Amino acid sequence: MRLLIINPNTSAHVTRALGEHITPMLGQCWQLDCVTARFGAAYIASEAAYAIAAHAVLDAWSCQEGAYDAILIGCFGDPGLEALRELAGCPVIGLAEAAMQEAARAGRFAIVTGGARWAPILQRRAAAAGLQDQLAGLQVLSESGAELLADPPRALDRLEAAARQVRSASGAESVIIGGAALAGMGEALARRLPFAVIDNVSAAARAIRTATSRPAAAGPDGAGYHGLSPELLARLQA
Repeated sequence: MRLLIINPNTSAHVTRALGEHITPMLGQCWQLDCVTARFGAAYIASEAAYAIAAHAVLDAWSCQEGAYDAILIGCFGDPGLEALRELAGCPVIGLAEAAMQEAARAGRFAIVTGGARWAPILQRRAAAAGLQDQLAGLQVLSESGAELLADPPRALDRLEAAARQVRSASGAESVIIGGAALAGMGEALARRLPFAVIDNVSAAARAIRTATSRPAAAGPDGAGYHGLSPELLARLQA
């Protein structure tokens, strides 16, 4: 089984962290190819960076050879998710959507993540998944995921305080810890908190294991594209 992990930002250390966290969860039957965006932001921190990241996801996918059994978009926000699903011909998993869907099975959920401008993006992602009514609360820390990761003990304390606060305010059944750079921190917090905590990367790994449908690629759309990379243009015209 082949899994392609696409990091939509240009930080290679985040790509490595994703692969290292997911590999033991999937087991030896999976081969992982982890790729980093060729262009865009080192950290996605705005609507503009998010839009560019969606293009970078498609570009990164277009440069890979061979067929995949699943693809993971390694960003809590899932830039390019719907577009890549249209093209890829295999299950495409997003960190945010996977975590939200898992949390929603137990009832209403809240989210804790880093990055001041992420709130509206995540609200749209919940709505796109049909889960806007189950999103009970959203706590966005001022620090980015990368800034939190620079001091893991302090990050755990900050995330724990935020999770307690948003859960108390919202009455959510569970709290998602979101952010590709924060892989594993949700699991660490689950051992410290008296309520359900979902690590977004671990939730995505579980979604990959259960993804079995292979949707057909949509095929050429007849649009006249200009200025795209040769690899992406070839995929769009295939």
